[in-house]
Amino acid sequence: MTPSRRRVGAAYARAVLEPAASQPAYPISSVDNALRLLVSLRDRDEITISRASAELGVARSTAHRLLAMLHSYGLVERGPNRTYRIGPVLAEIGLSALRQGDVRVQIRPFLEQLVAELGESAHLIVREGVNCRFVESVEGTHALRAIAHVGVAYPAHATSGGKALLAELDEHELCELFPAEDLPKFNERSLATRAALIEHLGEVRAQGYGLNRAETELGICAVGMVQRTSSGRIAGALAVSAPEVRVSQERIGEIVAALRRVTAQAQRRLP
Repeated sequence: MTPSRRRVGAAYARAVLEPAASQPAYPISSVDNALRLLVSLRDRDEITISRASAELGVARSTAHRLLAMLHSYGLVERGPNRTYRIGPVLAEIGLSALRQGDVRVQIRPFLEQLVAELGESAHLIVREGVNCRFVESVEGTHALRAIAHVGVAYPAHATSGGKALLAELDEHELCELFPAEDLPKFNERSLATRAALIEHLGEVRAQGYGLNRAETELGICAVGMVQRTSSGRIAGALAVSAPEVRVSQERIGEIVAALRRVTAQAQRRLP
């Protein structure tokens, strides 16, 4: 692993894995020891089994098993002379966290551009398994408008941005993601079965955007489109939401045109 990747992993460990001031009521000793090992790697390049044993106050065999388990998940990797250091998976987690923070800052001007152009609320959405989360929002300028939903998660199959992101998966991946035929129904308008979702996602791919007709919030419609970076990586989806009374078919065409233009502009700026 390069020094830069080690620094990213260490930074993530410092930010996320630092023990809290108040410990949980029912700590799990093995998890606690594993996390303490990861935290201990933030300020050093590597650790030996004997050093890990001494710092944790456990037998060498216990320290070895803990490091072996972390190694099996790629959180640490073996170095020379029976040492261990931060592994690729922990570094990638750190990079992912940094990228998400950067994307929010970098994408906000484009959300503001959508709001200035359309007057409706605009959002950045990322997929988390079967759900999608709103990570940035700019509210519209109308008195009656869709509100910001930063931090809120919804079923991906019921949102415009979630549908656009799900449409990037093939049928095999969708069946793995949704192993049951019945889908959790958010309201009476949301898709109820996996078969209906797969068929609907074919339409999403063909048209290049997802549409939410009050499937998460009655009275609110939205249009979502995948946002890529300049390298082609999916950064999330941009979505524009508005009260249903203002979302005519003609208005959908206007929103789609704006989203296509803005996502293309943003793609050139996102690394």
